[in-house]
Amino acid sequence: MTAIVGLVHQGAVFIGGDSAGVSDWNLAVRADAKVFRKDMYLFGFTTSFRMGQLIRYSLQLPDPEGDLVGFMATRFVDALRDCLKSGGWAKKENDREEGGTFLVGVRGRLFAVYDDYQLSMPADGFAAVGCGDQVALGALYATADTGMKPRKRIKVALSAAERFSAAVRSPFVCMSIKR
Repeated sequence: MTAIVGLVHQGAVFIGGDSAGVSDWNLAVRADAKVFRKDMYLFGFTTSFRMGQLIRYSLQLPDPEGDLVGFMATRFVDALRDCLKSGGWAKKENDREEGGTFLVGVRGRLFAVYDDYQLSMPADGFAAVGCGDQVALGALYATADTGMKPRKRIKVALSAAERFSAAVRSPFVCMSIKR
């Protein structure tokens, strides 16, 4: 379900997402957005609306400090794991924990967090997650050197994902956060 896209432009992080809620063959266009700001962070989630609600309303975000990558891989992920566990969302099987997938922007950097809590930093300055990710990535790549403004690039990427993925639907939400 979904397409979440993010990019970095001139020190700001932009994240956009669709409004689809999908379960089996059922689709609902949801009013509760998958993209939101919280403190000095910008989030865009896939996987589950419950996971997104826990991040939005329960996650106690530590202030980023020092080496940002090290901070995100340790203190941020530890806080996320605690939040998802206490909210009943995290899954543990064979002593391995799983959460969900989302994009997060902080201090002018874009990260993807995957269900095994690994952190990914896109070398191209953009990323996408969800079932429409490959189509969206292609659109972001194709528009990279066109001079198109970031919000327009995100809308093009989400529109392409909607066109070619059954589980992506408008309206689209796009937000930004400055460094």
